[in-house]
Amino acid sequence: TGALYVGGVDRLYQLTSDLRVTAHVSTGPQLDSPDCLPPIVAKDCPSATRTHNYNKLLLLEEVGPEGNGAESGSLIVCGTLFQGICEKRSLSNITNLLYRPTNPVDTQYVAANDPRISTVAVIISPEGAGMRLMLVGRGYTKGPGDIPPITTRRLSPVIPPRRMFSQEEELGKLVVGSYSEYNNHFVKAFVHGKHVYFLFSRRDMWHRKEYRTYVSRLCISDRSFYSYVEVPLFCEGGYNLAQGAWLGNHTGRPALFVVMSAGQASTPVATSRSALCVYGMEQLDGMLRRAQEVCYTEAGRGSSGQEEAYIEYQVSSKCYKLPKASLVDYPCGGEHTPNPIASTVPVKATPTFTCTTHLSAVATATEAGLTIAFLGDRQGTLHKVLVHENSSGHRYSSVPVHPNSPVSADLLLDQTQEHVYVLTHNRVSVSSCEQRTDCGSCLSMSDPYCGWCVLQGRCTRKHQCERHLQPNHWLWSFGAADHCVRVERLQPANQSRDTQTKVTLSVLELPSLMSSESLSCEFGQLAPSPAHITGNTVTCQSPEPHLLEATPPGTDHMILPVAVKFGNVTITTGNMTFYDCGAVSHLNRTSQCLSCVSSVWGCNWCPLDQLCSHSSNCPHHHTILNHRDSEGPSSCPLVYALQSPALVPMGLSTTVVLLGKNLDIYTDKADYMCVVEVKGVQFNLSASVQKTDDHTHTFTCSPHQFQFEVSELQYSAAVYLRRGQRRIDASPGLTLQLYDCSAGQSDCSQCRAVPPEYGCVWCPGSPTPSCVFNQSCSSAASDTCPPPHITQIVPVTGPLEGGVLITITGSNLGMKFEDVEGGVSVAGVDCVAKAEGYHISTRVVCELQPSEKPKRGPVLIRVGPSASGRSTQEFTYQDPQLLGLVPDKGPISGGTRLTIRGRQLLTGQASDLQAFVGQQPCFIVEEVTDSQLVCQTGTSNRTGGASVSVFFGKAERMVPNGAFKYMDDPVVTRVEYMNIQLCVPESATQMSCPTPKVSPQFKVKGLWFQLDNVRDKKSKSFVYYPNPELYPLNRDAPDTPYRFKPGGVIAVEGQHLTRAMSREEVRARLGDQECEVKTLDDTHLYCEPPEAQPNSLDHNDLPTLKVLMGNLEVDLGLVQYDSDSPLPPVPLAAQIGLGAGAAVIILSVLVVILMYRRKSKQALRDYKKVLLQLETLEINVGDQCRKEFTDLMTEMMDLSSDVGGPGVPLLDYKTYAERVFFPGQQGAPLSRQLDLPESRRTTVEQGLQQLNNLLNNRLFLTRFIHTLEAQQGFSQRDRGYVASLLTMALHDKLEYFTEVMKSLLQDLVQQYVAKNPKLMLRRTETVVEKMLTNWMSICLYSFLKDVAGEPLYMLYRAIKYQVDKGPVDSVTGKAKRTLNDSHLLREDIEYSAMTLTVLVKNGVEVQHCPVKVLDLDTITQVKDKILDQVYKGAPFSQRPAADSLDLEWRSGQAGHLTLSDDDVTAVVQGRWKRINTLQHYKVPDGATVALIPRCSAGNGVNQVFQTGEKTPMLEGEEEEGLRLWHLVKSSEDPEIPKHRKSSMRERERAKAIPEIYLTRLLSMKGTLQKFVDDVFVAILSTKRPPPIAVRFFFDFLDDMAEKHGIDDPETVHIWKTNSLPLRFWVNILKNPQFVLDVQVTDSIDAVLSVIAQTFIDSCTTSEHKVGRDSPVNKLLYAREIPRYKQLVERYYSDIHSAASGCYQEMNSTLTELSGSFASEMNTLVALHELYKYINKYYDQVIMALEEDSSGQKMQLAYRLQQVAALVENKVTDL
Repeated sequence: TGALYVGGVDRLYQLTSDLRVTAHVSTGPQLDSPDCLPPIVAKDCPSATRTHNYNKLLLLEEVGPEGNGAESGSLIVCGTLFQGICEKRSLSNITNLLYRPTNPVDTQYVAANDPRISTVAVIISPEGAGMRLMLVGRGYTKGPGDIPPITTRRLSPVIPPRRMFSQEEELGKLVVGSYSEYNNHFVKAFVHGKHVYFLFSRRDMWHRKEYRTYVSRLCISDRSFYSYVEVPLFCEGGYNLAQGAWLGNHTGRPALFVVMSAGQASTPVATSRSALCVYGMEQLDGMLRRAQEVCYTEAGRGSSGQEEAYIEYQVSSKCYKLPKASLVDYPCGGEHTPNPIASTVPVKATPTFTCTTHLSAVATATEAGLTIAFLGDRQGTLHKVLVHENSSGHRYSSVPVHPNSPVSADLLLDQTQEHVYVLTHNRVSVSSCEQRTDCGSCLSMSDPYCGWCVLQGRCTRKHQCERHLQPNHWLWSFGAADHCVRVERLQPANQSRDTQTKVTLSVLELPSLMSSESLSCEFGQLAPSPAHITGNTVTCQSPEPHLLEATPPGTDHMILPVAVKFGNVTITTGNMTFYDCGAVSHLNRTSQCLSCVSSVWGCNWCPLDQLCSHSSNCPHHHTILNHRDSEGPSSCPLVYALQSPALVPMGLSTTVVLLGKNLDIYTDKADYMCVVEVKGVQFNLSASVQKTDDHTHTFTCSPHQFQFEVSELQYSAAVYLRRGQRRIDASPGLTLQLYDCSAGQSDCSQCRAVPPEYGCVWCPGSPTPSCVFNQSCSSAASDTCPPPHITQIVPVTGPLEGGVLITITGSNLGMKFEDVEGGVSVAGVDCVAKAEGYHISTRVVCELQPSEKPKRGPVLIRVGPSASGRSTQEFTYQDPQLLGLVPDKGPISGGTRLTIRGRQLLTGQASDLQAFVGQQPCFIVEEVTDSQLVCQTGTSNRTGGASVSVFFGKAERMVPNGAFKYMDDPVVTRVEYMNIQLCVPESATQMSCPTPKVSPQFKVKGLWFQLDNVRDKKSKSFVYYPNPELYPLNRDAPDTPYRFKPGGVIAVEGQHLTRAMSREEVRARLGDQECEVKTLDDTHLYCEPPEAQPNSLDHNDLPTLKVLMGNLEVDLGLVQYDSDSPLPPVPLAAQIGLGAGAAVIILSVLVVILMYRRKSKQALRDYKKVLLQLETLEINVGDQCRKEFTDLMTEMMDLSSDVGGPGVPLLDYKTYAERVFFPGQQGAPLSRQLDLPESRRTTVEQGLQQLNNLLNNRLFLTRFIHTLEAQQGFSQRDRGYVASLLTMALHDKLEYFTEVMKSLLQDLVQQYVAKNPKLMLRRTETVVEKMLTNWMSICLYSFLKDVAGEPLYMLYRAIKYQVDKGPVDSVTGKAKRTLNDSHLLREDIEYSAMTLTVLVKNGVEVQHCPVKVLDLDTITQVKDKILDQVYKGAPFSQRPAADSLDLEWRSGQAGHLTLSDDDVTAVVQGRWKRINTLQHYKVPDGATVALIPRCSAGNGVNQVFQTGEKTPMLEGEEEEGLRLWHLVKSSEDPEIPKHRKSSMRERERAKAIPEIYLTRLLSMKGTLQKFVDDVFVAILSTKRPPPIAVRFFFDFLDDMAEKHGIDDPETVHIWKTNSLPLRFWVNILKNPQFVLDVQVTDSIDAVLSVIAQTFIDSCTTSEHKVGRDSPVNKLLYAREIPRYKQLVERYYSDIHSAASGCYQEMNSTLTELSGSFASEMNTLVALHELYKYINKYYDQVIMALEEDSSGQKMQLAYRLQQVAALVENKVTDL
């Protein structure tokens, strides 16, 4: 019928072939849940929501013989709703529903209930079976009941109790052992011959576990799946995942066309690298038959002994050795044959076409015996590819269908094969022939579909051209032999426009016509004329002359196209030229006859008529023929030469004589006239003629004196002859040369230099000497010239080395260069004249020669024997000197303006000066003065120093001691927007640039920084914000002065104060003095005014407070200082109006109010003072921080260079997992082996394997967890332990683990929504919360490894370095350098840094290694520092323990002293014993020490030591009544009563005011700030995509909130914070040893705790307020926490706003993780440990399973009893 049916989301459409909708049906959304069975009842299915219905199957069922004929057929429609049930609709009208199951049973679930899982199907009618069936292939979904990958469904007949679409036992299915492992992604199902084929991709479970594409085959008649066999498809180039397929024909044989993509690593995720591969069905069937045969008769092994076939899908069968004829006898298998069979040998193909865009669909068609493939891609483009016979192909066209809209795999060709239906918005033609409008572009397409239909004049498909079978009527675009119809020859090609003639065109490939048809010729735009056809020749008449357009001006011809037309269709076109002889002569007026007879057109000249004509007959009969027809141009009447001289002097009467020929043809009596044209003026001179014997004529023109102004010596004037009104031709170039001797010859030398033939002489007569013609000089001409006269020399200075060019100008400087050669001297030194610079008489250029010393003198020139000429100017030889330059460095991109200082820099000309930096020119940019030269550096290809030199001509001068240093180009790393003019550099790394004032509407397009020639390649974003608002001090009464009490601060309120402004940029002025700005936040500015009231700057008595922000100045009102009176006086009105009793009451109330206000103000002042103190302290320690930071960065440089390689000691995954899953546990299950007697091992392992299978049942697992959690004895520690054991056991099935975790979390959400949702996930109180912790740890391991591990390690090293730089008490763990005030060493202890030289043995060589220590370090601390230095970069676990080594001090040859923390020399005072330090042993700075293996005993007094020198060292000494101390004695003195201890602590805390100890904390904080920032940014940055697990889980939380109607964003923020930052990252920050192989000491742990707490505070939503009672660590990071909060909020919002739908990617990631690390999990031990909990609560678990109806169906309790029987011989009810 041509109808088209389209299934989409929630819609079904019936369309006409031109895509008009004739009917549509809404199929969703409806109330549904994948966890519930239909029909859905809301109260029975709490998880049910309005769910979209994705169409999965759309099949046409034709009416069979059993049909009654009333219905034309039916449409089978299956969607994702209600577990994938199907329905039947009428083909004629899809709104007519024929069948839908009302109460479907589980056997009627057909399609996948998940939109992301594929489903394919095909309808079959087995011969003789009398039934119609549907074979369905679908991927694995996690729904109720497990449906095999391929099933058979009944369509008809349906006789009760049979049901339509049901999967019946006798109908057969593909049985698999593990549904999740054999998760086939189906692409296509199709019928070919007597078989059904399925195309799918899945993981290769037999071999390498990589994803591959397979084709499987079943006999249509095989209802038991005995014939199932599959074979892998191999497409060269790594294309392993099928995306779409089409069964078509290639070279006349059936073939399977498959578009395949390369998979991403070992995942089912397709990349954009795609290809088309073609597999012949014959070859495919052959490989499938071979696999069957090998498995039936050769036990699966081929002739080489290699395994070629095997049994797949974990089915308990195997290949046999049956009789050889088994396959012939049982082509579709039987009960006795093995199945399902899989081939190990793939069907191979080479890609026909490859593409870098993701191909998603394929369809093919055959045109003119050629195969054309249509390929759709994910970008919405359809590619057309011609497939050659050898299966290679090339793309000849690409059609954009719907940009960025993926083309669905369902491509469809219409019945006429003219159009392709593409599942985006458009229908696409198979070709675009009609878009080409001319034959050339049509044939150039090389499109097999297209050709040029000659008589229709259009590009068409072959069948669209009426006479395509006749030769030359349809010219194929793809045929190399076909060419457009073309005119081979046109006669005559050239024709005079004045005549009409017959035109003959020879046409190649001229199509034949019927007798009644004719052609016509069309010349240009003129009306067509009939044509006569003879064979390939077309003859027609040229146009009448009067119809032709005029010849274009300036030309003598025009070209007209001649079109051969069939009706209105142009068949071919040629060109014909029409020439105009009259135009030929008019184009050349000086020689008309010559140009006429020599033209290419064959024109002839009529001399008596002065006419150029195409005719050979002139009106007056005398004709000069064209040179092609006669003896040529010599026949023309012509003046061919001058008999008199061509040179004619001005001002002298001269006679001109001309010679002519061919003039006898003129017989009239007309006179001849000579004409001379001078500057547009004609001089007509009468001529007398004389004829000679050789028929030439001599014309003597009357004498004439030519006189007019000329600027040059001579002027060319045209001369010709005229007879009456006729102009006689003159030879080209026939001219008179008129000349004037005085023109340009201003002196004697120039005059005498004129060539002799001109006859010019220097005439000294009156009134002034001049150059004249010799006959015009009244006196005797001069034979000699005056001496040279010099008017100017340039330059007047030059270097001693010479080499510069001197230009001398004047007069009489010689008649030729040889006159001055060797005759020039400058200041007494010869100057070599240069021929190239010499101008006769007026200029001499010479090269300055060296002089031994500076000198001065004139320039002399001698010309021949005459006297020398002497200049009035004097020339000076100078010795220029360079003294220095600024600046001395600049970027390698150049552009730096160098100022070179010196003396006598104006030596030579400016053009002689050249500056160089190294080999690179430095371009002079300003006018040079005698003492300064400014130049701009060019680019350099390397950094480093380069000498600066200046060349004065050839003389070079160097800047002494002044090399210019090329440096790396500056990089703008950060822009702090200060309040684009000139920038001011402040340091090598910073500059400030004030912004210009702009209007509010102003928008910034970009911001660049130009540093010399270095320009930022990338524009920085820059935004102008509206001006901040500042409110008057007295907002209620702005004119009233603000009362200020000295000693406090002025608080200014406003809005957006910090939006584009920092505290350092803001200034406040009170009157004539500064009000020091102490604090600035978004709404407040606090400034501290002077103690005494400042003076006013204007006419007011009181000062005004003005705030300046850049150029913005705001007046905030007057300020009046209060006197010292403590309370304001009671108002007078109150004293008068009140009685004594009332006064007392009111006064009492007033006192209470005033006290309350005073307290409030005091609290506010305290708060402000705390902030001010912090600000002041930070400012005070700023310099110290910078110095510390510089030291730290210097120290970290080596480390930084290591990081990225093996420098970060990351733990392997197994150790990482053990420390995270089982923190602090010794002998964790990951490290243990199953401890069982050998006799029981096999049985127990079998039982544990069955337990593993049980755990893979979601119902059992959730019941098991809920049962354990309900037991009172199941502690919180047990919950965490069980969760980690489950994580281990299910590590190889992380997808399943994730689904279970999500299910349990949904239950948890349900519980907390009823109570307080904000408390969810706050602690780890349930099994699922620990599962979540472990899940995050697994998923984020690679993120830790690739991204966060490096900054975390850098932070750890920075902390360690800083802590170790100061003293650390080895007993109490307190340190001078820390962030934790409770671990701060508050006493001022004097210490000094030392450097020890450690002897390190490296093989046989002993190396000296310097190690920095403190004199107060204990011996163990020294050993640790030495080990740190010697084993820098090595993991901590690979170092020797400090306990195993002794420290030996070596002094001189024999002095070896072993040092120890405790020995007989230790100092004891009372009951306190001090641990030995380097200071105790008086070890000097620079001492040599060595670490030696510890001996068990030794000689000498100092060999008494304690083993296990680890702090704190209290045990042994405590027993002896002695207490150890290192730097401070513990304040917990047993003799002090308890009530005094607390008061002492309070006094100690009060005594340690911030100025004493906060400075240390602030210093440490400032030093570590960069490293803390780096860690936080690495964790929370969205510049790189956040880990897929985070996006996935945050999506899940958002879904949960939406599902339960939680619209409070704070609650979701808390959930996300509890699940990721607090659950995972805080754990990693506090315990870097979970990720890194490092040692975390108490002092480092104290610092990390503060940083971790800061991270926690940054993730909370509550406002961060600090006061005087706030913990010190909160005060420390009070200013940073708001910034970190913004990071967190942006991280959350970016993830939320990013497109969701990462489930597929998450599943791929989980699959990859399962495969990557599962082998490292000790699954059996985990299962055995889990069984202990089953055993402990055995009865309760069994009871819970038996009470569950679904559990009863699945016999879960029975299966658990089987496990118990196997694992411990438990007597059960079995």
